[in-house]
Amino acid sequence: MSGRVAAQGQARARLAPAPAILEYGGGHENEVGLTVVRPIRAAPGRVPCSQCKMRPQCLPADLTAAESDLVDKGLVEGQRKVARGAYLYRVGDSFDAVFAVRTGFFKAVVASDQGLEQVTGFHMLGELLGLGGIDGRHEVDAVALEDSQVCVISYARLSSLLRELPTLQQHFHRLMSREIAGDHLAMLQLGSMHAEERLAAFLLNLMNRLQARGFSESSVLLRMSREEIGSYLGLKAESVSRTFSRFHATGLLSVQQREIHITDLAGLQRVLAPSSDDAR
Repeated sequence: MSGRVAAQGQARARLAPAPAILEYGGGHENEVGLTVVRPIRAAPGRVPCSQCKMRPQCLPADLTAAESDLVDKGLVEGQRKVARGAYLYRVGDSFDAVFAVRTGFFKAVVASDQGLEQVTGFHMLGELLGLGGIDGRHEVDAVALEDSQVCVISYARLSSLLRELPTLQQHFHRLMSREIAGDHLAMLQLGSMHAEERLAAFLLNLMNRLQARGFSESSVLLRMSREEIGSYLGLKAESVSRTFSRFHATGLLSVQQREIHITDLAGLQRVLAPSSDDAR
């Protein structure tokens, strides 16, 4: 026990306090084509992880008081504001941190062989961004879909804490496993589902994630455009719009531009798993 207390004391001593929040917006490309993001202003200090409303999404529930104190002092390096349309990071940028979304929404995108934008994922508050760059460089662009804020988690600090806190290590592994499972689901959507199934799966997944964060279980304001949804699902924007219209006409949901209200949840679920009566 004394050894563990001593180790925790040493960890506290070597982990510096987090800096002020930095707001970022816009940027330019340097001589090697990487985006240099320009800081706009600094704001007062950050909310400790233990007091953050997103704590249940980011951290395990069974951390001890001493472990929570270590996390508060050592996990988050700072907080960054990212304006709508700005890049959090770009393809080829060096990997040295992961980012927990505190507010807002992001899309992950890559360029196709034809130079077109391909959306590979959408990320909301309480989710981690940047895990795909662990090998050394980021493989996608992360773009804010609205004014957003992220917690910057130094990978060096994270690695140190994971070694010291097995509970946090297990939680982090679960987060990585969940991301891999999400990628697998996206592959299934593209490979084996028709347009209605793809959109239904997308909406149900989105609503489940939002509901887990305390939002409405039936209504959502989409941060992404029809084009971006189509890019993610492998559909044209026109197909996405027509499928929304079919869902609206059959009473599954109501659509007002980007505001979606699900009026028949069971019916939307049956789009993915038709009953025997529906199949006849």
